[in-house]
Amino acid sequence: MTKVRQNKRAKSAQAKAAPASRTEEAEPAGSRRWTAMRTWLAGILSAVIIAVIGVVFTTWFNARGPDTFDRISGEPPIKVGHVAVEYSARDTALREPVTDPGERAALLGNASGSRRDTVMARHHRALLDRTNVTVVLIGNRSSLRIVDIKPRVLARKPVSDGALLVDSPAGEVDTVELCANLDRPASHFAIAEDLDTSYFRKKQIDLKRDERVTLSMSISGKKAYYEFDLLVTVLAEDRTEQITIKGPDRGPFRVTGVPDDYRAYYAKSTFGGWRPVSRAQAYAMLRKVEGC
Repeated sequence: MTKVRQNKRAKSAQAKAAPASRTEEAEPAGSRRWTAMRTWLAGILSAVIIAVIGVVFTTWFNARGPDTFDRISGEPPIKVGHVAVEYSARDTALREPVTDPGERAALLGNASGSRRDTVMARHHRALLDRTNVTVVLIGNRSSLRIVDIKPRVLARKPVSDGALLVDSPAGEVDTVELCANLDRPASHFAIAEDLDTSYFRKKQIDLKRDERVTLSMSISGKKAYYEFDLLVTVLAEDRTEQITIKGPDRGPFRVTGVPDDYRAYYAKSTFGGWRPVSRAQAYAMLRKVEGC
């Protein structure tokens, strides 16, 4: 009797579970189709989103990407490609006379040019009255503007009287169009026809990435000995930055006025190096220099 009741209960439970089981078997077929459709749509949507992101990123990177990376890495908006000071056929002065026997031998003898240059640099060689500087600047942003360049005085001392080195025949030197006078209270670059007006107030220089501009500048100073560098103001992406340009030896540029007398006089030797000369001989050969 007990077994009969148990069999009835089992059959009843199986009868109740049968519809649910059939429903569960019927649902997966439609559910699988909808799942496949959703997967397909999700794949299409993902591809579209990735494509849009790729186009947006590519457009942004081409327009701003390199600039952003350069700015984050601390790269300046312009690079200094070349700096040169014209010493050829120019008279120079030393702050102190050359007294060391080894240095005098390098100066007067047939030593290499680099060795003589080292001796003169050690004695702070400065061009008389005017320094001609050539600078090549290279754009390092997609778009930038050089809004100003000024000579910045780092040191002002009495004119150099250690030694005069004459390297030119008598006569005048042609002037450079863009010039600055360090003897003026607020020195700036100007043209000879309008020394009171800053050149960059009227004209500015636009550059793009890897574009170059060559600037030839003349900086004069007759009342003192000056050490200076060049301060460049650049506008890039609505941000103003300043770049410092130093001399070819990574030191300051130098210029000095002419004193009443020097402690030593030299002239360029035809055999190389320099030869001592008298004061009268030196001043007879000294070239007149025009400046701003």
